[in-house]
Amino acid sequence: MDINIQKAIIQDKSILRNLLELCHHDYSEFNPKDVNEHGLFGYKYLDHYWIESGRYPFLVRVSGKLAGFVLVRDIDFFDNKVTHTVAEFFILRKFRRQGTGQKVAHRIFDMFPGRWGVEQEDVNLPAQAFWRKVIFRYTKGQFKEMEDKNWKGPIQEFNT
Repeated sequence: MDINIQKAIIQDKSILRNLLELCHHDYSEFNPKDVNEHGLFGYKYLDHYWIESGRYPFLVRVSGKLAGFVLVRDIDFFDNKVTHTVAEFFILRKFRRQGTGQKVAHRIFDMFPGRWGVEQEDVNLPAQAFWRKVIFRYTKGQFKEMEDKNWKGPIQEFNT
């Protein structure tokens, strides 16, 4: 399986927008947000990935076929230290359960050395299971799981 992660350029914004709709459709079982009058969920931060520093959009391809995306963001997390986070992560269903998500996550972690904090909402148990497994394997168990008063759900913190 040939996995390619490429930085999305401004011309890729419509592709990302479309994939975000699929992502939010999958996530809708955990999120009470409804589609708008145009039948779209929308993602108000998409433009920020091309106008703000510390935001990194990526497209994922498997054997040349579009398979998903990752949005990475740098924020002041925990004790006001810059931390890399996974703002959004999506792999199309046909590429899941084959190790694709784990390989993509591990490569993204390698691309951004330093401190990471990966958050999942408390209601999204499948995401929690996925990230715990992926991060455990990446760090060989060397991570902390914590909670933050500004977030409802677990956060795995580790260094690359």
